[in-house]
Amino acid sequence: MKKSIIIIAAVVLVLLSAFSAVSGKYVTKGAHINFFSHTSVEDIKADNYKAVSTIDSETGVVIFSIPMQSFEFEKALMQKHYNSKKFLDTQTYPKAKYKGKITNLSEINFDKDGTYQAVITGQMTIKGQTKDSDQKGTITVKDGEVHVTAKTTITLADYGIGFEKGKPAKNIAKTIDVTVDAKYKK
Repeated sequence: MKKSIIIIAAVVLVLLSAFSAVSGKYVTKGAHINFFSHTSVEDIKADNYKAVSTIDSETGVVIFSIPMQSFEFEKALMQKHYNSKKFLDTQTYPKAKYKGKITNLSEINFDKDGTYQAVITGQMTIKGQTKDSDQKGTITVKDGEVHVTAKTTITLADYGIGFEKGKPAKNIAKTIDVTVDAKYKK
């Protein structure tokens, strides 16, 4: 009896491993998201290495979940302003999300080493507000791993983000540059 249970468990594990290997889903739990704001007063840069993302190579669905409190700043005061209720209110809105679909999926071969340009149509949610957000990025496939890089600009007012008066209003650009650098495994 014990032998048959062990055999059944082994068969189930083999089948699950085989299914996950051919499912076409690539995952990263440590995508790097960076944003940069430039004004004549100062530059502000923040890095986040805790974004989670999946890419389904069969359907083209791309999903990002970004923990907003994981952005690290050079100055503690910047981090305080960023997380405050008056700006991003990260207590109430702990995650930003992006869900999109690669529209030129037929031009990308996830099984062949190479560099491919991706066009993604989707929606970005920041601070509880969702907006259409079409993106372009580069997908590099090498030795079964997928590396995605992308750069975009976000207008803060589109997501209800901004200081109306005071020093922070002069120090933060109305649009910020965002870069993504993510390495995925099957």
